[in-house]
Amino acid sequence: MKTIKVLTLLLGAIALSIAGCEKNNQDEQSVAPFNNGSAVRNEIVVISDLHMGANLDYSEINHNLKPLEDFLASLKSSPNVKELVIAGDLVDEWFVPADVNTYDGKDQADFVKRVASTNQGVVDAFNNIIKEGKIKVTYVPGNHDLTITPENINLILPGINQARDQQLGLGTYTPSDFPALAIEHSHRYNYFCAPDMLSNQTEAPGTILPAGYFFTRIGALHVKQKCTQNLDVLPAVTPNLQGDASQKLMYAYWQIWKWAMGYLPINNHFSENIIITGVNGFNGVYSVNDLIPYQSTTDGPISVKLFNGAQDNWEARQTKNNVAVHIPVDHAIANSSNADETDNLAIKEYFQNPNSDKRIVVFGHNHRATIIPSYNFKGQKSIYANSGTWIDSNPGGATPTFVIITPQNDDSGSETKVEVYNFEKEVYTQMAMNTVRL
Repeated sequence: MKTIKVLTLLLGAIALSIAGCEKNNQDEQSVAPFNNGSAVRNEIVVISDLHMGANLDYSEINHNLKPLEDFLASLKSSPNVKELVIAGDLVDEWFVPADVNTYDGKDQADFVKRVASTNQGVVDAFNNIIKEGKIKVTYVPGNHDLTITPENINLILPGINQARDQQLGLGTYTPSDFPALAIEHSHRYNYFCAPDMLSNQTEAPGTILPAGYFFTRIGALHVKQKCTQNLDVLPAVTPNLQGDASQKLMYAYWQIWKWAMGYLPINNHFSENIIITGVNGFNGVYSVNDLIPYQSTTDGPISVKLFNGAQDNWEARQTKNNVAVHIPVDHAIANSSNADETDNLAIKEYFQNPNSDKRIVVFGHNHRATIIPSYNFKGQKSIYANSGTWIDSNPGGATPTFVIITPQNDDSGSETKVEVYNFEKEVYTQMAMNTVRL
């Protein structure tokens, strides 16, 4: 299925070295990289962006469910893995076609149970690891599971450790014995994907859903319809010549939507009420026009129904979302569709931040498994890695992928190793590797 990993990139690895493993025989899977022949249990494995849905007719993971089950079974048998971290987008509440009632008239708990039933083999594999107790399993929320409550995650994965901020939908995980490491999904930095608790409060009291949620619903409809050309034409918007900075930002926001609707056309008029909600405070049925800025006169004031004023509350929204180094709103809007921005912000928010002590950072979110060595503000080598994704089709890079972090030992020459792997056709292939002495 075509991937719509929305608005980290608005759609969405360089192989530095290859170390593939051949199958020993027809019945034996290739040797997993987290079975290194020792009895030392110290490795941290990071996966993200599983995107498990409630219906395989449109879920982004289907064919990769069995490989994921095999991966988890292999990981469970490893004598070396200490922790497994799920860095967001475990459950997918966003990638649902706009004309589908996400909760089917029920509630989030029922939806999460349907996700578990649809992906029962994977959920059982996670629970087998959790119940055995040898490997700690930690979940960090992402944007596609932004509003999924801790109680509902625990409903299907009882006993899982959850690394969460006070703000629902966010979290960063640092193992207690590894203070130099930070793992998060990274959507808190994206204008379209970070929790928005300030906009739409009259329309949907208490909501935290950002604009990317609605874009993803439209994108999923595009995939369902296999549409190649919009049925409708988007009305033109021109810069408000008498407008202030807020109006300039509104025009920039419109440009993003113009591009998006051209890239993901749908077979509906933009005035049709097609987006069924019933999620996180929203109960209406909305049209594309409710989301896209418009103007009544050429060069005149630009308005929008939903997310009106979001460009003005971005600064306050970042504060509430615990963004350490604030991102200027014009930059945030302009780069919301830039896949490189996720990687760049890891370096800015952690390594260039004098208030950060992190030397290794792992993000998910942009579906591009990679390793980027860097230096922090003290001139110390640091490493950023992205864990990629497990969705079936990933135009932005490889799938399925994961990260392994092996801490250094007491030997003065030992270094902490960070690796990115691809697991495809029962073969583990090292995509990239780097080391750092902490």
